[in-house]
Amino acid sequence: MVATLLSKVFLPVSLAIIMLGMGMTLVPDDFTRVVKYPQAILIGLTNQLVVLPLIGFLLAIVFDLEMTMAIGIMILAVSPGGPTSNLITQVCRGNIALSVTLTAIASFVSILTIPFVLSWALDYFGSETATAIKLPVVSTILQIMVITVIPVSIGMVLRSYRPLFAARMEKPMRIASTLIFVVIFVAVVAANFKLLGTAMKQVGIVTLLLNIGTMGLGYLSARLLRLDLKSAISITIESGIQNGTLAFVIATTILNNIEMGIPTGAYSIWMFVTGGILMWQLGKRTAPTGLDIPK
Repeated sequence: MVATLLSKVFLPVSLAIIMLGMGMTLVPDDFTRVVKYPQAILIGLTNQLVVLPLIGFLLAIVFDLEMTMAIGIMILAVSPGGPTSNLITQVCRGNIALSVTLTAIASFVSILTIPFVLSWALDYFGSETATAIKLPVVSTILQIMVITVIPVSIGMVLRSYRPLFAARMEKPMRIASTLIFVVIFVAVVAANFKLLGTAMKQVGIVTLLLNIGTMGLGYLSARLLRLDLKSAISITIESGIQNGTLAFVIATTILNNIEMGIPTGAYSIWMFVTGGILMWQLGKRTAPTGLDIPK
């Protein structure tokens, strides 16, 4: 009951409030700049939709994972980023507009890519399931709108009409973001406590490598292609912080196989650990004035 309330009520409401705070740090020009310089979006989407599944597939092959674990890794690898990545980006002083944009676009595109990639993975790794992979399109869109788009839009309106209030709220909202992150981590551990021991034993190393590898390649690709630091931070986080809730729903509800959700339990722990380290290290930076523009 407590875990249900946390996942269904407290966390979505809390994330929506955090997104409202993020909106109060943004102006329309932030998104205009992102659109005018689409290189960052292309790099971020390529990392999420192409590189991440490829790394997941290679790890499953190299570690010779048995069928359910291999498919579980692929479920994770094709899942888009979620609102948690936006929260971490805010605390890390990354490019929030880019993070929100990548989350929204990747979530919509993944509605098409997830069935295609997972159908191939089920066939390749030898699953005999004949389940049609149909994602909850309407609920996914509503989740993006309610938790991300609407609160950010309201926050931007508040900043436009109450700029002094928005400026005063930036530090409290950053502190609140950190606290919410800790609560989410505790909730994830509590909700998956029985699963975590098995998960870490079976795929702990693989999921850690998947998380570190995708974040590392995200950062390297952004810097090699000469993106500014704030955009590189956003792409790093979007590459490695996945929508664990959606991944678990795909495994347990759509594919009706709880074992395929085991990698999600392990990965959730690692992404909160690495995300927490990034928040601790990058959150201490002095906030730059304005938004850096890619060269």
